[in-house]
Amino acid sequence: MQNKNFVPKDKMLLGFVFGVLTFWLFSLSMNGVVDKLVVDQSLGLSIEEINLGISITALFSGCFIVVAGGIADKIGQMKVVYTGFALTIIGSLLLIFANSFVMFICARILQGLSAACIMSATLALIKNFYEGAARQRALSFWSIGSWGGGGFCAFFGDIIATNYGWRTIFIISIVVAILGILLILGTPDRRNESSNTKSKFDWSGLVFFLITLISINLFVTNGNKMGWLSPLILSVVGVTIVAFILFYIIEKTKKEKAFIDFALFKNGGFNGATLSNFLLNATVGVISIVPFYVRDGLGFEYYGWLTIGYALTVLAMIRVGEVVLRKIGAKKPMLLGTTITGSGILLMALTFLPVNVYIVAVVLGFFCFGLGLGFYATPSTDTAISNSPNEKAGVASGIYKMASSLGGAFGAAISIAVYNSLLPAAPSLADIEWAASITLWVNVSFCVLSILSILVLVPSKKS
Repeated sequence: MQNKNFVPKDKMLLGFVFGVLTFWLFSLSMNGVVDKLVVDQSLGLSIEEINLGISITALFSGCFIVVAGGIADKIGQMKVVYTGFALTIIGSLLLIFANSFVMFICARILQGLSAACIMSATLALIKNFYEGAARQRALSFWSIGSWGGGGFCAFFGDIIATNYGWRTIFIISIVVAILGILLILGTPDRRNESSNTKSKFDWSGLVFFLITLISINLFVTNGNKMGWLSPLILSVVGVTIVAFILFYIIEKTKKEKAFIDFALFKNGGFNGATLSNFLLNATVGVISIVPFYVRDGLGFEYYGWLTIGYALTVLAMIRVGEVVLRKIGAKKPMLLGTTITGSGILLMALTFLPVNVYIVAVVLGFFCFGLGLGFYATPSTDTAISNSPNEKAGVASGIYKMASSLGGAFGAAISIAVYNSLLPAAPSLADIEWAASITLWVNVSFCVLSILSILVLVPSKKS
């Protein structure tokens, strides 16, 4: 049932933020506790199994976020939000009691599915419940959970794991999820009235979409180990191309029944926001590469604290981005935010500097990194959902957040692959310095491509 007279309150918005936090803050904090997982005898996992468990959450959230958005449009967006919270709780419980690889992987998959449900449906609800300046305000708070949570996950997990054990992260996650449920109770549901709830789901499109993404991931993560021109890797490339062509044909044929509606990509503003969002999220590899160099190359043990500027500035700038959006539109703050982010990465790429000077450069670099992302967040999100029709709000929101998750997943994989491919079997300090610098320059290139996508696709006029 849809209550057209419902007036949203801030407690509902806070509940949405808590839901987003359970993924971006608590689930992604696993990136910072790899060493704790390796020595946990109750799990007995290898480093390869741990890395799979970490990446699979972002991959599943990216693959299924559009599906969840489409389902939310059909059966009700609040139903999907509640489902997401339930999956968060179940996944966190499995991690708390995990004693095998199977339990670990299942828990991480559930967390990815939870993120797909919560992020797509809450964005769609914000589009439906708010308009104009109120929507921009709501999006800026939502972004605090998304972009701000991503900032804190850079060091949050290590602090909690070191002092209380890594499983404590997910005890806190359950508490936050329960609080989120309590805050959104009573919120009326929303769905697309024109949707046919009995229509068949586009499983064939989803299968080929998954094959395409998994094949790309295999190519990026295993190309260096197996050889970029090896028969197996070339076969993976072939599978990727064929799967994507079949996926495109299926989606164009099914049109309205397709789970990715290509009609949404006819809008330049939506394309620019989504593509730049994908590319900017790809710079998450910086969070992995800089600690590798600082720890392995420079012997600096307290690398986690170097990212504190990222966490603080991304939160501080989100509301500033909202204010600037209202005054001058989205394009300029999106360009400025991306440029500042790239400048921060550029500072961190100066690995040839003396150790003490470089540490200062890293601190300033992460400060700029968060500053730029926070400035970019609200204008980009507002551009994406404002340039989509109301009846497709769930799918459009899902595509935009799919860009976030997949950008992060592939960006991290690319950075690690480049870094490892540049290191010899017994690397010297100069080798590590070179590998880190080149990899960080790759991340600078992501920012350059993001800037170009904004310049070409996002309209200049104030919305």
